[in-house]
Amino acid sequence: MLWVEKYKPKTLKEVEGQDEAVSKLKAFVQGYKKGAALVYGKTGTGKTCAVYAMANDLDLEILELNASDVRNKDKLNSVVGESSKQMSLFNRKKLIFLDEVDALSGPGDRGCVQALAKVLSESRFPIVLTAEDPYEQKISPLRRSCKLVEFPVLSHHSVFNILKKVCEGESIRYDENILNDLARRSGGDARAAVNDLQIICATKKVLDSLEDLGEREKKESIINALKLIFKSRSPENVLNAFDKTDLNLDECLLWLDENLPREYHGQDLISSYNYVSKADVFKGRITRWQYWRFLVYVNDLLTAGVAVSKKNKSDDLVSYKPTSRILKIWKAKMRNAKKKSIAEKIARNTHTSTRRVLRDTLPYLEFIFKKRKGGDIIEELGLDEEEVEWLSS
Repeated sequence: MLWVEKYKPKTLKEVEGQDEAVSKLKAFVQGYKKGAALVYGKTGTGKTCAVYAMANDLDLEILELNASDVRNKDKLNSVVGESSKQMSLFNRKKLIFLDEVDALSGPGDRGCVQALAKVLSESRFPIVLTAEDPYEQKISPLRRSCKLVEFPVLSHHSVFNILKKVCEGESIRYDENILNDLARRSGGDARAAVNDLQIICATKKVLDSLEDLGEREKKESIINALKLIFKSRSPENVLNAFDKTDLNLDECLLWLDENLPREYHGQDLISSYNYVSKADVFKGRITRWQYWRFLVYVNDLLTAGVAVSKKNKSDDLVSYKPTSRILKIWKAKMRNAKKKSIAEKIARNTHTSTRRVLRDTLPYLEFIFKKRKGGDIIEELGLDEEEVEWLSS
């Protein structure tokens, strides 16, 4: 089980470092009259956890929807609109929770934000929305009907307390200085810190080093870019995912290719590779025709294409790894280099071309070495031990 799920707060008292925010959120729900609470802040600050913890404290039935699931006006009205007017099935008080509202207003979402604004004004039950940036132009019609509740970035001390609780719950022996370092490296993202802790301590019950995250500084930007693409379903949010990395698009494609099977499965994986293959087609056209304006299509296919190819985002903990294809290519080149070196020696001694040796002579020579170990041919051609071993293998 993911530790971020296992140790998520059950009550508002357990929400770390967000006392003012949770107090405002609770006051809004308890004194609800109309509108919604728009909870905003960076990933890993506790927005979703706080909403569920509050629902537990107040004994509310919670109806959670992701904005990506209601991305047209009719569906929003039928799902959110109806729920905002009907009593709970068990006659309990109800809370409607719409996550990632900034994912609205993409292609095909015309009228969706306006429809939601109307629902907020007519709802009989409190509604909570979440977003990273509440001041985005596309959701501006909602702000007039919302009470803004900011969840600021967590201090490293708050993240440390969360990590300490997890360590004690999992009986992990830890060095406080190292745990502090892990908290600082998270940049205020508690979810990322707990996931890192689980990766390090997956096979051992001791935290005495961060060596398993040794390459994090170099890889952090590409890892974050992959997380954004794999976990988001909003094309607008991922188009710039690779902009902050120090890698070119060719290298980003290799990272995607390596990690897609770890994140996507079944039809989602097939659909995502369809976009990756189209990106590769555009790369080929750029190389052949030097049409560099096609580069924007490569980026769009690798980011937005891969993001929208999944039906539902996975909550599984995935450890992303660098591509192994470069190593395979290097090994293949080394094998071919040895083959070419032998062919050149044969060509010099037989007064023929290297190309013809590779096609006609080398297969016979391989057969001879496998049967008779070469004999005088080794000295005649001046073959070294590695080349003899290659011909004999």
